[in-house]
Amino acid sequence: MNTGDSGNWKNTLYFGDNLDVLKKYIPNDFADLIYIDPPFNSGATYNILFKPTSKKTAKESAQIQAFEDTWTWGEESISTFQGIVTGAITKEPIPSEVVSLIETLYSFLKESSMMAYLVMMTPRLVELHRVLKRTGSIYVHCDPTASHYLKLLMDGVFGPENFKNEVIWKLTSGHSDSGVMGNTHDTLLFYSKSATMVWNRQYQPYDEKYIESHYRRVDKKGRRYRTDNLTAMGLSGGGYTYEWHGVTKLWRMPIERMRDLDTQGRVKYTSTGTAEYVRYLDEMPGTPLQDVWNDIPPINSQAAERLGYPTQKPEALLARIINASSNPGDVVLDAFAGCGTATAVAQKLGRRWVGIDIAIPAVDVIVKRLQESILSNGHHLEEGVDFDVIGMPKDVASAEALARTYGDGWQFQYWAVTRIMGAIGSTKKTGDGGVDGTISFLDHSKPNKIGKAIISVKSNKAVAPAMVHDLYGSIVANKADFGILVTLEEPTHGMRNEALKYTPYKFNGKMDIPLVQLLSAADLFKKPLPLVLPSENMVIDRKKGDSVVVVQKEELPM
Repeated sequence: MNTGDSGNWKNTLYFGDNLDVLKKYIPNDFADLIYIDPPFNSGATYNILFKPTSKKTAKESAQIQAFEDTWTWGEESISTFQGIVTGAITKEPIPSEVVSLIETLYSFLKESSMMAYLVMMTPRLVELHRVLKRTGSIYVHCDPTASHYLKLLMDGVFGPENFKNEVIWKLTSGHSDSGVMGNTHDTLLFYSKSATMVWNRQYQPYDEKYIESHYRRVDKKGRRYRTDNLTAMGLSGGGYTYEWHGVTKLWRMPIERMRDLDTQGRVKYTSTGTAEYVRYLDEMPGTPLQDVWNDIPPINSQAAERLGYPTQKPEALLARIINASSNPGDVVLDAFAGCGTATAVAQKLGRRWVGIDIAIPAVDVIVKRLQESILSNGHHLEEGVDFDVIGMPKDVASAEALARTYGDGWQFQYWAVTRIMGAIGSTKKTGDGGVDGTISFLDHSKPNKIGKAIISVKSNKAVAPAMVHDLYGSIVANKADFGILVTLEEPTHGMRNEALKYTPYKFNGKMDIPLVQLLSAADLFKKPLPLVLPSENMVIDRKKGDSVVVVQKEELPM
């Protein structure tokens, strides 16, 4: 368990609302660098974002449905807005200027999705300011739809004097958007906490036009180069007067240094015999980093690092930010961790990290991503795991609390699936046909050698034999080989009798696996789980982009 001292901090991934986690676990002046990429619907149109949501027509409701996973105005927004005004929602008081700003924005934006977004962001930005060190920096990743409002908030929380850059990250060279100019960029708002901050100069590659105009020459080895003046005429501080190669001039360096460069082949001569220094392109760091980043492409369908996460950012983008604004050993905090790119890159670059996300699928992706990184580096998990996961259920009571806290049951469903070795959870909240997870495995008795089990999770208190019958129907409909039913409560005697009615599945043509297996929340904490699973060549369907990685059972983390 972490003590709160960043000097002794162990890398930690938190499941939960980042506002609660920041207040409960993260002390003042803790993080050296903060990067956040809050969920925001970049594809939504302006009229949806700005339209009040208190009185929606049926058509508007349909349009806004896709936006409900991010920010909508409702009871939570109202409560948060009141907390901002009263100052009761954050660990330390919200600056009065920020409160006034939010009240003014509300008078203009009313009860719109945009206002809900800004209301939810305000206390989180205040908490992030509290936990950032005085020498630290913060990058807020957003899009042009909200960047201007977020900049107002950032000015209020961090101070306009601490604004450093509005970075334009160019995503594509062209984009077709009907009726408007193509939207081809994201925005990163870069602020420090004080005038003194960590900054390590970074460089961007030279563009082709610059290379063609400045490095036109190519030597016998194919290296591009340019020549620079070695005379000191007109330079302050003087130089060294001597004859070199038949030419007497005021040179920039003593004759001994000139001899060394000549011996190294780093001196070329003009038609008049004047010496010039050879500067090779491949030795140059590039152009000092500017505020338009057009050299880092977004994740595409063929990218090796692609996880299939919709808002995944490229590792090169986070590497640039982390290298520029932190040093090895520093703490990097991502309060909207998503698929964990910031945490993964921080670990690769020798930084410590904190990740927070409110979605169990995100936490699951991050854990597997970090574990796979450890395994790919030749380490065993028991040797290489150097992070804690806080906030996930540890017992039946906390599992029940998870089901209660998120009333739709989806978070509990996904968590339950992750407890079953080899299982992959469904990210669909609706329309999953009663299938909350699947297990793929090798069965040599099958024509295609791939078998499938489905998992159904019920988070409601009531349990009944009808649930078993429904799972059997899903097994048949999905052409699965067997199924697992997970219930919050203990299965009833009638449910167990119902499950025994079905003919077992023959794995590899010889091993009986019950067609319907029952687990309770209490069973999920038992080791091993009371399940009968295929015992050979278990496969985990880890998707990377459009490909599937097959992992043998003995390689899987328990």
